[in-house]
Order: sequence, then C-alpha cells, then structure tokens
Amino acid sequence: QVQLVESGGGLVQPGGSLRLSCTASGIISSPNAMGWYRQAPGKQRELAAAVNHFGGTNYADSVKGRFTISRDTARNTVDLQMNSLKPEDTAIYYCNYRRFTSSYWGQGTQVTVSA
Repeated sequence: QVQLVESGGGLVQPGGSLRLSCTASGIISSPNAMGWYRQAPGKQRELAAAVNHFGGTNYADSVKGRFTISRDTARNTVDLQMNSLKPEDTAIYYCNYRRFTSSYWGQGTQVTVSA
C-alpha cells in the first residue's frame, strides 16, 4: 500500500503561481512514476504532468511551458510548479503513484484560478 498526501492548492488570480507538493509513504519500490492529474467540474480526469523514476517527464500540451514537475526520489516527493495560471486550470489536482499495474491516488487538492 502507498499513501499520498498533497498540499499547496488554493485560490489564485489569473497569471499567478502555485506550487503543489505530494509526499508518498508506505511500500515504495522502484522503478515507479509519480505525477499530477486534474479533474475539472463535468470533465474527465486528465494528466497534467508526470515524471518517472529516471527523471523523464511528460506534460499535457495545455500546460507545457507553464508547469514544471520535479521529484525527489530519496524523499519520495513530487512537486508541481504552476506559473501563468489560467481560469481553465481550475480543477481538483490529484497526486498519483504508479508502479507496473498498481496505481494509487491522493485525496486531491483544489486549485481555483479566478479574478
């Protein structure tokens, strides 16, 4: 079992920045991948950004150039730096840990971008 605890969501104005953090605990094995997904009201959950155990990253086209994902494999943490936020970035952001066919989710943190 893997537990994920997220922090860092909140309300920000368009053009602002937020940083999300996630810490994994439990049975952590490598290699694995960690990432951030988001779900806006009435929409399906989608990948925002992910990073594998070797540092390879993957971003949704809609966040490229604005979001940066980083991880510390020794501390089992993954962060998402979000800059130039737009109203369409408003969603619940979920941390994810994935290893082979196993996938675990955090409880989610709300990000609201509004003037």
